[in-house]
Amino acid sequence: MAVKLFIGGLSFSTSSERLRETFAAVGSVESASVVTDRDTGRSRGFGFVEMATSEEANEAVRRLNGTELDGRQIKVEVAKSGTAG
Repeated sequence: MAVKLFIGGLSFSTSSERLRETFAAVGSVESASVVTDRDTGRSRGFGFVEMATSEEANEAVRRLNGTELDGRQIKVEVAKSGTAG
């Protein structure tokens, strides 16, 4: 079962595709999306990635939390249930 991760601290220039590529280095990515403002279309600085398994999700948290992506230190954690995305 896929596990959704919350990714915070994203650069406003980070795309959903860039997020997918980054997490694909750790495991199978089911989906990746940067959340955008519905009025302006600009990134809101966070997104979600769904990893195929809980093992891959845990590995992504372990390896990518606190690392730099597009000049910003990102926060990676398992998304709380009920989180929109």
